Amino acid sequence: MSALLNLPTAQLLGIDNSHIYWLSDKTGIHQDMLNAYQKMQTAAKTEHLDLHIASGWRGFERQLQLWNNKFLGNTPIRDLSNNIINVNQVSELDKIFSILVYSALPGASRHHWGTDIDVFAPNLLAKNTQLQLEPWEYEINGPFSRLSQWLEQYSQEFGFYFPYDRYRGGIAHEPWHLSYAPLADHYQQQFSIDSLVLALENAKIEGKQIIINHIDEIYEKFIKNINKR
Repeated sequence: MSALLNLPTAQLLGIDNSHIYWLSDKTGIHQDMLNAYQKMQTAAKTEHLDLHIASGWRGFERQLQLWNNKFLGNTPIRDLSNNIINVNQVSELDKIFSILVYSALPGASRHHWGTDIDVFAPNLLAKNTQLQLEPWEYEINGPFSRLSQWLEQYSQEFGFYFPYDRYRGGIAHEPWHLSYAPLADHYQQQFSIDSLVLALENAKIEGKQIIINHIDEIYEKFIKNINKR
């Protein structure tokens, strides 16, 4: 872990992926998390849970694309009740806060670090159904209910926890999102608002000036505001 004492800013912001181990062409995780993940995956298999990653490392540019699509109305913005928000009826600041409930700012996503993964078990999905990554899938009577119960009981044994275990007034509850604490804690501690602002200033991000004007509030409500375990 000594190499983590001074993490490159590019890794923190999702610009550099040299620390990522690629499980497939599209799915990568932090190389120092691989062993823990594979052990958890093997343990889950003994309970007939085919643990897989729906989303692992995600770079700055991909997060920027997701953000801009929502801001411009190309992708729906949903509230906590899964209702589509009419972006023409809210202020730009309210639109930004609404996006942040489900989508992190480019440069501020924990997926940039490679320490955070969205997980599911494809063997629990009914035939001809697709993963939605919505809370109901992981709740009682949802297809991944058994996976949720197992992860809540055993994930900490492998170093993982749920940063968004419940809604705290910022990011929505994400029962699929696991964070590998031994690494993620280092990234969290070295996260810099100044570096984030600099990256945003140099990016073609929609709502840029309003975001920067409210960056301290965004940091407290949507970046720092997580499960402290």
